[in-house]
Amino acid sequence: MLVAILMSFRLTCRYSIVQKRYFAAAFTEVDTSKLAARWLPDLRSRIGKCIIFGLRPAQVEEAGSILRAVTKEWRGLLAGSEGFLVGKGKAGFEGHQVVWGEMNYAKYHDPAHKKDWEELWTPKGDGLILRSIKTDFKFPMKWPDRLSVYHKLRSRPSDTSDSFVLDVLILSERHQRAAARCVEDIVVYDYRRAQKVPLRPFMLEQFKKTWEAQEEAKTKNSARVKELLGRVRRLEKDSWDRKGAVEDRGGP
Repeated sequence: MLVAILMSFRLTCRYSIVQKRYFAAAFTEVDTSKLAARWLPDLRSRIGKCIIFGLRPAQVEEAGSILRAVTKEWRGLLAGSEGFLVGKGKAGFEGHQVVWGEMNYAKYHDPAHKKDWEELWTPKGDGLILRSIKTDFKFPMKWPDRLSVYHKLRSRPSDTSDSFVLDVLILSERHQRAAARCVEDIVVYDYRRAQKVPLRPFMLEQFKKTWEAQEEAKTKNSARVKELLGRVRRLEKDSWDRKGAVEDRGGP
Protein backbone atom coordinates (compact mmCIF):
# COMPACT_ATOMS: atom_id res chain seq x y z
CA MET A 1 0.00 0.00 0.00
CA LEU A 2 2.76 2.42 0.94
CA VAL A 3 4.60 1.78 -2.33
CA ALA A 4 1.39 2.36 -4.30
CA ILE A 5 0.80 5.68 -2.53
CA LEU A 6 4.32 6.84 -3.16
CA MET A 7 4.23 5.75 -6.81
CA SER A 8 1.23 8.05 -7.37
CA PHE A 9 3.57 10.99 -7.13
CA ARG A 10 5.07 9.94 -10.45
CA LEU A 11 2.36 11.79 -12.38
CA THR A 12 3.20 15.13 -10.76
CA CYS A 13 6.97 14.81 -10.70
CA ARG A 14 8.79 17.40 -12.80
CA TYR A 15 12.41 18.17 -12.03
CA SER A 16 14.56 20.63 -13.98
CA ILE A 17 18.33 21.09 -13.79
CA VAL A 18 17.79 24.41 -12.04
CA GLN A 19 15.59 22.75 -9.39
CA LYS A 20 18.19 20.03 -8.92
CA ARG A 21 20.89 22.56 -8.13
CA TYR A 22 18.56 24.52 -5.89
CA PHE A 23 17.40 21.60 -3.78
CA ALA A 24 20.87 20.14 -3.54
CA ALA A 25 21.83 23.13 -1.42
CA ALA A 26 18.46 24.07 0.08
CA PHE A 27 18.66 21.82 3.11
CA THR A 28 21.63 23.80 4.40
CA GLU A 29 19.35 26.82 4.84
CA VAL A 30 17.62 27.28 8.18
CA ASP A 31 15.73 30.41 7.09
CA THR A 32 12.73 28.89 5.29
CA SER A 33 11.63 32.29 4.00
CA LYS A 34 14.46 31.89 1.45
CA LEU A 35 12.99 28.67 0.07
CA ALA A 36 10.67 28.56 -2.93
CA ALA A 37 6.98 29.18 -2.17
CA ARG A 38 6.10 25.62 -3.25
CA TRP A 39 8.93 23.90 -1.40
CA LEU A 40 6.62 21.69 0.65
CA PRO A 41 4.56 20.30 -2.28
CA ASP A 42 7.81 19.95 -4.24
CA LEU A 43 9.21 17.84 -1.43
CA ARG A 44 6.57 15.20 -2.15
CA SER A 45 7.39 15.27 -5.87
CA ARG A 46 11.06 14.80 -5.09
CA ILE A 47 10.26 11.70 -3.06
CA GLY A 48 8.11 10.46 -5.93
CA LYS A 49 11.03 10.79 -8.32
CA CYS A 50 13.18 8.73 -5.98
CA ILE A 51 10.55 5.98 -6.01
CA ILE A 52 10.41 6.01 -9.81
CA PHE A 53 14.12 5.16 -9.97
CA GLY A 54 13.77 2.47 -7.33
CA LEU A 55 14.45 2.30 -3.59
CA ARG A 56 15.44 -0.49 -1.28
CA PRO A 57 12.88 -1.53 1.39
CA ALA A 58 14.63 0.48 4.07
CA GLN A 59 14.61 3.55 1.81
CA VAL A 60 10.90 3.07 1.06
CA GLU A 61 10.27 3.09 4.80
CA GLU A 62 12.35 6.27 5.13
CA ALA A 63 10.37 7.92 2.33
CA GLY A 64 7.13 6.95 4.05
CA SER A 65 8.40 8.32 7.36
CA ILE A 66 9.17 11.68 5.74
CA LEU A 67 5.75 11.83 4.08
CA ARG A 68 3.99 11.04 7.36
CA ALA A 69 5.94 13.79 9.09
CA VAL A 70 5.10 16.33 6.38
CA THR A 71 1.41 15.38 6.46
CA LYS A 72 1.23 15.71 10.24
CA GLU A 73 3.51 18.71 10.77
CA TRP A 74 2.97 20.84 7.66
CA ARG A 75 1.58 23.86 9.53
CA GLY A 76 4.56 23.98 11.84
CA LEU A 77 7.00 23.40 8.99
CA LEU A 78 5.55 26.30 6.98
CA ALA A 79 4.40 28.76 9.64
CA GLY A 80 6.33 27.70 12.73
CA SER A 81 9.66 27.85 10.94
CA GLU A 82 9.04 31.57 10.34
CA GLY A 83 8.21 32.19 14.00
CA PHE A 84 4.42 31.98 13.76
CA LEU A 85 2.80 30.12 16.66
CA VAL A 86 0.51 27.28 15.59
CA GLY A 87 -2.09 25.29 17.51
CA LYS A 88 -5.19 25.97 19.57
CA GLY A 89 -5.25 29.41 21.13
CA LYS A 90 -2.25 30.57 19.12
CA ALA A 91 -3.70 30.93 15.63
CA GLY A 92 -6.30 33.30 14.27
CA PHE A 93 -7.91 30.34 12.55
CA GLU A 94 -6.88 26.81 11.67
CA GLY A 95 -8.77 24.81 9.08
CA HIS A 96 -11.59 27.31 8.66
CA GLN A 97 -13.48 28.10 5.50
CA VAL A 98 -12.52 31.53 4.18
CA VAL A 99 -13.20 33.56 7.35
CA TRP A 100 -11.03 35.86 9.44
CA GLY A 101 -10.06 36.06 13.11
CA GLU A 102 -7.60 37.25 15.68
CA MET A 103 -5.41 35.85 18.40
CA ASN A 104 -7.33 35.58 21.70
CA TYR A 105 -5.09 36.50 24.62
CA ALA A 106 -8.02 36.94 26.99
CA LYS A 107 -9.25 33.36 26.59
CA TYR A 108 -6.07 31.31 26.22
CA HIS A 109 -3.09 33.26 27.51
CA ASP A 110 -4.07 35.83 30.12
CA PRO A 111 -7.54 35.11 31.56
CA ALA A 112 -6.64 37.10 34.70
CA HIS A 113 -6.84 40.26 32.57
CA LYS A 114 -9.79 39.13 30.47
CA LYS A 115 -11.73 42.34 31.08
CA ASP A 116 -8.70 44.53 30.28
CA TRP A 117 -8.11 42.74 26.98
CA GLU A 118 -11.76 43.02 26.00
CA GLU A 119 -11.79 46.76 26.72
CA LEU A 120 -8.96 47.27 24.24
CA TRP A 121 -11.54 46.70 21.49
CA THR A 122 -13.78 49.50 22.77
CA PRO A 123 -13.41 53.32 22.93
CA LYS A 124 -13.80 53.39 26.72
CA GLY A 125 -10.17 54.02 27.66
CA ASP A 126 -6.94 52.65 26.24
CA GLY A 127 -7.74 50.91 22.98
CA LEU A 128 -6.13 49.58 19.83
CA ILE A 129 -6.36 51.33 16.47
CA LEU A 130 -5.30 49.78 13.19
CA ARG A 131 -3.08 52.51 11.75
CA SER A 132 -2.39 50.69 8.49
CA ILE A 133 -2.63 47.30 6.84
CA LYS A 134 -0.91 45.95 3.74
CA THR A 135 -1.89 42.73 2.03
CA ASP A 136 0.13 40.82 -0.54
CA PHE A 137 -2.06 38.24 -2.28
CA LYS A 138 -0.20 35.20 -3.62
CA PHE A 139 -2.99 33.38 -5.44
CA PRO A 140 -6.83 33.23 -5.34
CA MET A 141 -8.38 30.68 -3.00
CA LYS A 142 -11.52 28.86 -4.06
CA TRP A 143 -14.15 26.86 -2.22
CA PRO A 144 -13.91 24.22 -0.83
CA ASP A 145 -10.42 25.24 0.27
CA ARG A 146 -9.84 26.01 3.93
CA LEU A 147 -7.42 28.48 5.44
CA SER A 148 -5.29 28.91 8.52
CA VAL A 149 -4.32 32.38 9.75
CA TYR A 150 -1.30 33.09 11.94
CA HIS A 151 0.00 36.31 13.50
CA LYS A 152 3.40 37.14 14.94
CA LEU A 153 5.07 40.16 16.45
CA ARG A 154 7.62 41.66 14.07
CA SER A 155 9.88 42.91 16.88
CA ARG A 156 10.31 42.54 20.62
CA PRO A 157 8.23 45.19 22.46
CA SER A 158 9.78 47.56 24.98
CA ASP A 159 8.52 49.61 27.93
CA THR A 160 8.23 52.68 25.71
CA SER A 161 6.45 51.00 22.78
CA ASP A 162 3.19 52.74 21.87
CA SER A 163 2.56 50.59 18.81
CA PHE A 164 3.37 47.17 17.43
CA VAL A 165 3.51 45.51 14.03
CA LEU A 166 2.01 42.11 13.29
CA ASP A 167 3.04 39.92 10.38
CA VAL A 168 0.17 37.76 9.19
CA LEU A 169 0.43 34.50 7.27
CA ILE A 170 -2.66 33.09 5.53
CA LEU A 171 -2.17 29.48 4.47
CA SER A 172 -4.20 27.49 1.96
CA GLU A 173 -4.81 24.01 3.35
CA ARG A 174 -5.45 22.59 -0.10
CA HIS A 175 -2.21 23.87 -1.60
CA GLN A 176 -0.24 23.95 1.67
CA ARG A 177 1.43 27.27 0.92
CA ALA A 178 0.88 30.96 1.59
CA ALA A 179 -2.22 32.39 -0.09
CA ALA A 180 -1.55 35.87 1.29
CA ARG A 181 0.66 37.80 3.68
CA CYS A 182 -0.36 40.91 5.61
CA VAL A 183 1.37 43.54 7.72
CA GLU A 184 -0.73 45.22 10.42
CA ASP A 185 0.50 48.37 12.17
CA ILE A 186 -1.43 48.85 15.43
CA VAL A 187 -1.36 51.82 17.81
CA VAL A 188 -2.26 51.93 21.50
CA TYR A 189 -4.57 54.94 21.87
CA ASP A 190 -6.02 56.67 24.93
CA TYR A 191 -9.52 57.74 23.88
CA ARG A 192 -9.92 59.90 26.99
CA ARG A 193 -6.88 62.08 26.29
CA ALA A 194 -6.95 61.58 22.52
CA GLN A 195 -3.28 60.54 22.24
CA LYS A 196 -1.03 57.54 21.86
CA VAL A 197 0.14 55.79 25.04
CA PRO A 198 2.69 53.04 25.79
CA LEU A 199 1.65 49.41 26.02
CA ARG A 200 -0.09 48.68 29.31
CA PRO A 201 1.91 46.43 31.68
CA PHE A 202 -0.30 43.36 31.22
CA MET A 203 0.04 43.72 27.43
CA LEU A 204 3.79 44.15 27.58
CA GLU A 205 4.18 41.05 29.76
CA GLN A 206 2.18 38.85 27.38
CA PHE A 207 3.87 40.27 24.28
CA LYS A 208 7.30 39.53 25.71
CA LYS A 209 6.22 35.95 26.41
CA THR A 210 4.85 35.70 22.89
CA TRP A 211 8.10 36.97 21.41
CA GLU A 212 10.12 34.35 23.29
CA ALA A 213 7.70 31.63 22.17
CA GLN A 214 8.03 32.82 18.56
CA GLU A 215 11.81 32.63 18.66
CA GLU A 216 11.65 29.15 20.16
CA ALA A 217 9.16 27.98 17.52
CA LYS A 218 11.32 29.41 14.74
CA THR A 219 14.43 27.62 15.94
CA LYS A 220 12.67 24.29 16.54
CA ASN A 221 10.70 24.16 13.28
CA SER A 222 13.51 25.50 11.10
CA ALA A 223 15.73 22.72 12.39
CA ARG A 224 12.99 20.21 11.56
CA VAL A 225 12.70 21.56 8.00
CA LYS A 226 16.46 21.33 7.57
CA GLU A 227 16.40 17.74 8.81
CA LEU A 228 13.61 16.67 6.42
CA LEU A 229 15.23 18.37 3.42
CA GLY A 230 18.49 16.66 4.25
CA ARG A 231 16.82 13.25 4.47
CA VAL A 232 15.16 13.74 1.09
CA ARG A 233 18.45 14.82 -0.46
CA ARG A 234 20.09 11.63 0.80
CA LEU A 235 17.32 9.59 -0.82
CA GLU A 236 17.95 11.43 -4.09
CA LYS A 237 21.67 10.72 -3.97
CA ASP A 238 20.94 7.02 -3.38
CA SER A 239 18.37 6.75 -6.19
CA TRP A 240 18.03 8.90 -9.33
CA ASP A 241 21.03 11.12 -8.59
CA ARG A 242 23.50 8.25 -8.26
CA LYS A 243 25.84 7.19 -11.04
CA GLY A 244 24.20 4.79 -13.49
CA ALA A 245 20.68 5.28 -12.11
CA VAL A 246 17.92 3.83 -14.29
CA GLU A 247 14.20 4.42 -13.91
CA ASP A 248 12.29 1.44 -12.51
CA ARG A 249 9.57 0.77 -15.11
CA GLY A 250 8.10 -2.13 -13.24
CA GLY A 251 9.13 -4.79 -15.77
CA PRO A 252 10.47 -8.30 -15.07
